[in-house]
Amino acid sequence: MICDGRGTPLKVITTAANVNDVTQTLALVDGIPPVAGRPGRPRRRPEALLGDKGYDSSPNRDELRRRRILPVISRKGSPNIKGIGKLRYVVEQTFALLHHFKRLAVRWERRTELHDAFVSLACSLICYRRLKRTRP
Repeated sequence: MICDGRGTPLKVITTAANVNDVTQTLALVDGIPPVAGRPGRPRRRPEALLGDKGYDSSPNRDELRRRRILPVISRKGSPNIKGIGKLRYVVEQTFALLHHFKRLAVRWERRTELHDAFVSLACSLICYRRLKRTRP
């Protein structure tokens, strides 16, 4: 899952339990939708990408730098980057929000399409609740 700095889920990819997170890094970055903000073209890439040690890989780091995205990922076998836990908390909080939907806490569906549909619905509800809360 990739989310913005406020914890709004932007892209979720479902894989088997035995698939390494590194294999999905670039697919998640490619799945970020254009974000409109200031006048001009909408942003298509983040300034930085925060990840835990599961996303540590030299080819991914090189590709992110080539795309002008700063990889903030702790290296395996070394101490964590100071203060990254406070920033990664947003992602863990988003996972906790997804697990509030009881159907997603444990994957019971045999077909990936059904599980992806429930995840998309949950992400939509999270986004709707955030929009509803920020509007006057």
